[in-house]
Amino acid sequence: MKQIFKYGDTKEYYRVVAKGDVAKFNGVVVHPYYATFALARDAEWTCRLFVLDMKEIEEEGIGTYVNIQHKAPAKIGDEVRFIATLKSVNINEVVCTFTAKVGNRLIAVGETGQKILDADQLESLERTANSG
Repeated sequence: MKQIFKYGDTKEYYRVVAKGDVAKFNGVVVHPYYATFALARDAEWTCRLFVLDMKEIEEEGIGTYVNIQHKAPAKIGDEVRFIATLKSVNINEVVCTFTAKVGNRLIAVGETGQKILDADQLESLERTANSG
């Protein structure tokens, strides 16, 4: 794992809310706005941009948590700007905070964690998951 960033560094990601991003359960659309789970997916991706630059070729990142506070709606067609800020690196866990905005309007804040593991560690996790 490469230590190439300093705390406070940022990464950005832009996402236009699509029909597939709305809240839908068992095939039924609940409302036509950006679903919290889709927002969390895109927030985790933004933070993963750090992991992609930090991991070695034989390593991969795996999510450990996503905390999100969904503050306001975004509708289909809105462009959401995600900003991830590197909060800490503890051994192999990369922790980022994030904000999500439509224009100047804050729609979400939160934090994510991802661990960078080598191939052997990932295989061990897969064997454990498949043995149960």
